[in-house]
Amino acid sequence: MLLKFLPIALLFLAWITASWLDVRYRRVPNWLCGVTALAGLAMGFIEGGAAALGGQALHAAIVLALGMVLFRFGVFGGGDAKFYTGVAAWFGLPKALMLLISISFCGAVLLFAWFGYRRLRRLPVSKRGGNPFDALPYGIAIGAGAVLTMASALGAGS
Repeated sequence: MLLKFLPIALLFLAWITASWLDVRYRRVPNWLCGVTALAGLAMGFIEGGAAALGGQALHAAIVLALGMVLFRFGVFGGGDAKFYTGVAAWFGLPKALMLLISISFCGAVLLFAWFGYRRLRRLPVSKRGGNPFDALPYGIAIGAGAVLTMASALGAGS
């Protein structure tokens, strides 16, 4: 019974860690992205064998490729692309769209909250001024979307 909640607990821990590091340093470190991905792939193998592992690895590879293209064009930060890859490794391709929608929804909520906070404090909203702390810490939305997706999957499995 307790093992059923291990995936969401581990993703929650990754979310909190990434959020704190992203807000504090504006970085989501490679080690966190890697540990998150490896834990997701391991959990997939434990729960579904080689077939689940393959589907989750494929999802992560697709997300990494797309994330690096978005990073190349300045749409997404490199740490954000790698953290999204790490959380994608927890879900097979059938959950890819749900993960994308959850992260996008959390990103929209974060954007409105961040924008409102920055405007109230009369702070810049863009990182174009050179200060990375003016940028949106999107690791928060990535982790929150992953936890929402996992919670939904656990709820559907009950």
